[in-house]
Amino acid sequence: ELEQSLRTAPDSALLADILHQTILHPLCVKYPPSAKYRRCFLTELIKKLESTAAEPLDELYEALAAVLKEEEESTHCYKNYLLPSGDCVSLCESTALISGGTTGLLTWEAALHLAQWALRNPGLFRGRTVLELGSGIGFTGIAICKSCQPRTFIFSDCHPRVLRQLGENIQLNGFTPEPDGSWSIQTESQGQEVKGQSCQNPKVIVAELDWGSATEKQLLALRADVVIAADVVYDPEIILALIGVLQKLSSSRADRKAPEVFIASTVRNPDTYQLFQAELDKAGIRWQVIPAHSSCNFLYDVQPDVTILQLFI
Repeated sequence: ELEQSLRTAPDSALLADILHQTILHPLCVKYPPSAKYRRCFLTELIKKLESTAAEPLDELYEALAAVLKEEEESTHCYKNYLLPSGDCVSLCESTALISGGTTGLLTWEAALHLAQWALRNPGLFRGRTVLELGSGIGFTGIAICKSCQPRTFIFSDCHPRVLRQLGENIQLNGFTPEPDGSWSIQTESQGQEVKGQSCQNPKVIVAELDWGSATEKQLLALRADVVIAADVVYDPEIILALIGVLQKLSSSRADRKAPEVFIASTVRNPDTYQLFQAELDKAGIRWQVIPAHSSCNFLYDVQPDVTILQLFI
């Protein structure tokens, strides 16, 4: 209705180009712009009209009022992250750092750094089964699925709301997760890889994985070749549970070959990070720092202190 009113307005020529470049742009139709974007657009449009002799349009002011109300009530927005390939990862994210009792509903800096590192090392993931611990809303895993050709990618988390949003984001990016409840996902020929299986369209799994209660049998069913995680070392109280999962993963392969493990962390509290390293040492898990670029292409403002560790479990 707003579009039609603007098209028939006396100064429609003034608005036509703006319409086609913004709210009528194909990307905006596919991924609806956030309330904040629409508020800024409508505000600028009203300013342009008010600076001319054009008659004010009630529809514009009504639309702005509706957007302001929606923005006040909105708890999420859509973001697009451009990949080096030219493809993009589209995510529905929370607008608040903490929402629904969790910090897992938005993309954190270490996930961006880990994705950039993975995209520069695609051979590590190509044709392999990848398990991500604490996937959150899915940026790193989706980027790997789009660019690194894994055979199977297992997203995992434990918070119900995070898992729900994660599943929606995976589908938003063109992947269809396997049916729920399949811990025994690598069952073909007792877990042997299916020769000739294409990696262009990887099998995608969303698994509910609670580090405190996961068993070796459950982890055996995942049969991970590579394990990754980002921004999971932020709370001293969950460090032991994380290390417990890593220890179970060390013997989770039927051939007794432990998966390769990479964990990216934003060092916000040095004491917590040092505690993680100390507990790794105590558990007999060797580690080394992986050289990574100091800057991340997915970040445009502050570049945080992010470290990627390779663990030998």
